[in-house]
Amino acid sequence: MDEQARHAAFMSALVTEHFVLQSAASTTVSEAGSRASLYVFSLSSSLIAMGFTAETDAFPTFVAALLPALFVLGWFTVVRLVDTSVGSYRVQEAIAHIRGYYRQLTPEARYYFPSWQSTDEEAAEALAMLGSKPRRSTVLFTSAGMVAAINSLVGGVGVALLTNQVLDQTSDLPAILAGSVFTLACLGVASAYQLRRYSATAAQETRRWAADRT
Repeated sequence: MDEQARHAAFMSALVTEHFVLQSAASTTVSEAGSRASLYVFSLSSSLIAMGFTAETDAFPTFVAALLPALFVLGWFTVVRLVDTSVGSYRVQEAIAHIRGYYRQLTPEARYYFPSWQSTDEEAAEALAMLGSKPRRSTVLFTSAGMVAAINSLVGGVGVALLTNQVLDQTSDLPAILAGSVFTLACLGVASAYQLRRYSATAAQETRRWAADRT
């Protein structure tokens, strides 16, 4: 195979890889939306069911069985949403790597394949393609962060109800304080988990690309 045929075969494979990566990116977004919607739908349905049983004697037992199940489902959803977000980040970084090669094909290629960042760092460009900036507060605005916030409230409500039931006091202040502390603690744990996963992924991808360049 001569040089021209080898280059044509490489470009064909590269374009195919680009298409496959775009399909994978769409899959991660679709799965994230489906899982978040499933959790919100389960929560809303449960709240409606709780409303129907609010005036019955079965309400405390129903809530005691339902809220823990919703809370566990929420954590499962958060973990999987972080997985899909990590997968989407890796795919976008691979796309950014390919676009970096496209920019080098001809002098005018940089006009048609502009960098999303002022530098050619693929990690930063991948985040920019996802509409994010490399800062800690970003985890609060992801799909996982949204579900984590709602789920933390669910857990806080459960703890508040449990505290009020155990203490059996006329004042609701202890229950409110216990629920608020639990909510903030859960949100902090979820945010820390996201940051740890994203930092580890970014470091791993940086090492991998650096090894490929050498």
